[in-house]
Amino acid sequence: MLLLLLLVVVTLILLHPPTHPPHLQAPPLATCWSLLQMVRTQRQVLPFPSQVVYNRVGKCGSRTVVLLLRILSEKHGFNLVTSDIHNRTRLTKNEQMELIKNISTAEQPYLFTRHVHFLNFSWFGGDQPVYINIIRDPVSRFLSNYFFRRFGDWRGEQNHMIRTPSMRQEERYLDINECILENYPECSNPRLFYIIPYFCGQHPRCREPGEWALERAKLNVNENFLLVGILEELEDVLLLLERFLPHYFKGVLSIYKDPEHRKLGNMTVTVKKTVPSPEAVQILYQRMRFEYEFYHYVKEQFHLLKRKLGLKSRTSRPPLRPQFFFPTPLETEEPIDDEEQDDEKWLEDIYKR
Repeated sequence: MLLLLLLVVVTLILLHPPTHPPHLQAPPLATCWSLLQMVRTQRQVLPFPSQVVYNRVGKCGSRTVVLLLRILSEKHGFNLVTSDIHNRTRLTKNEQMELIKNISTAEQPYLFTRHVHFLNFSWFGGDQPVYINIIRDPVSRFLSNYFFRRFGDWRGEQNHMIRTPSMRQEERYLDINECILENYPECSNPRLFYIIPYFCGQHPRCREPGEWALERAKLNVNENFLLVGILEELEDVLLLLERFLPHYFKGVLSIYKDPEHRKLGNMTVTVKKTVPSPEAVQILYQRMRFEYEFYHYVKEQFHLLKRKLGLKSRTSRPPLRPQFFFPTPLETEEPIDDEEQDDEKWLEDIYKR
């Protein structure tokens, strides 16, 4: 009888091998689309993904999110993987293969973050990770970058001189209206076509302003991104990240609202920031029409998701639209980050305090 019982136990083990505990087990990830459908329709927590990529868009609050992730990685025990390369968003095929290999071999569970355009892991034989990202109003993003490159933020009066030491004085003090109205390269396409390539991917056409890149970016948002939030509603973004990815983001909103964290965030407010004339803004709006179509698409999807989950909007203030721009000094409440370049040492110094 005992022998028969032992035989039954062994058979069950062979047929149903033991699995890892739920908090260490990665689900088979078909596509983020199917996972999102499950979350949206059944209001369930996403099964624990052991591979998350945050290919952060420049000037969209990623410095704040990375600071939060440093705290959360210590708290929850996941591997936060950052990169020393901050100014290479477009990669050759070999560079894509090398980066995907390096990311895929990182200790799991991991969250990888870097300024880089969307990478399709499956094209190179890898497992597609869960993607997340945040964008903001395109004109607001552009203005943050324009003035930050020239004048820095409250962390140090001279930090802009360190970041852009080769910038000539006439360029540093170039009036924003002149830059736009005279069609300087910095204030025209393709430089203004910035957000969409992060979602379109590495194809050369992704860098060309047009319908092809726009539609491909939308498709990738639907099929490969678990969540794309908007900076103007950052608290709601963090709330949804905590809801969908609790193993990574549990408690993030409490940390974000902590007075000490707020104090650190205020150090990254852009200084000497002014707003272009209504005429200049209208020109920007036309030049960035594809960026705005994408932004509004993402915003609508984000609001739809919030409604399906019964989340009431906590919007702090709406993004500025062209008709609301006035040539007066403007302060940016949102924390910002240097376009395609992060001062990681500053983050590390802050984290060690």
